[in-house]
Amino acid sequence: MVVLHYTGMQTARAALDRLCDPAAQVSAHYVVDEDGTVYHLVDEERRAWHAGVSVWKGARDINGVSIGIELVNPGHEFGYRDFPQAQIDAVIGLLDSIRGRWDIPDHRILGHSDVAPARKEDPGERFPWQALAEAGHGLWVDPPLPPEGVMGPPLDIGDTGPGVFALQGALGKLGYDLLPGGPYDAETKAIVTAFQRHWVQTRIDGKADALTRVRLMALLRHITLLEA
Repeated sequence: MVVLHYTGMQTARAALDRLCDPAAQVSAHYVVDEDGTVYHLVDEERRAWHAGVSVWKGARDINGVSIGIELVNPGHEFGYRDFPQAQIDAVIGLLDSIRGRWDIPDHRILGHSDVAPARKEDPGERFPWQALAEAGHGLWVDPPLPPEGVMGPPLDIGDTGPGVFALQGALGKLGYDLLPGGPYDAETKAIVTAFQRHWVQTRIDGKADALTRVRLMALLRHITLLEA
C-alpha cells in the first residue's frame, strides 16, 4: 500500500525538520517538494510512522504495510493550494519506481484521509487523483449518471433505510472502517467526505448524492474486474 499525505506545515524545511526529529515520533519514507525534489528519509523495507491510527480493509497496522509519501503543501490550516505539476510529475516517477519493486495494486494507492477519515483531510480535494490514475497509478472512474431523480435526494445525517444500509456496506467493502447498520451518523458522514475528497472532489460536504453513490458502485465493480 502507498499512502499519500500533505505535510500541512508552512515550509518544506519545517516539515523536513519535524520528520527527521526523533522526538516528534513521526516520519515518512519520502517527501516530495513543490519543485519536484524527492527526499528519501526511510528505507522502504522499514516502518515509517506516517499513518497514525488508521484502518483499511480491516488492517489496523497501516504503518507496517505501507509506504508513506509526504507532499509539501501548507494544507488546510496554512493556506491549502494546488499541487504544482513538477511535484505531481515527481510523485508519478516515484510511484513508477516504488511499484517496480513492490506489488502494489492500483486500489491500494490511497490518501491519508482514506485510512483515517475521522482525523485527517490530506492530501485533500486539490490533489489530482484523476491525473495520477491516468498516469497509471490509482483508480478513477467517471460513470454516467442516471436520469435526474432516479436515486432520490442526497443521503445525510439522520437518514435511515435500505439506501443508507447499502451505502455503508459499499464503503466498507471498498475498504473504509464502516459496517452497515444504523442511521447515517457522524461516522458515516466523515467517511463519505473522505471518499469525496478522493473520488468526487466537486462535492466534499459529506452528503451522499447521486454522483457520490454512482462513483462508489463503479469503483467496486472496477476493482472486482481487476481482481477476477
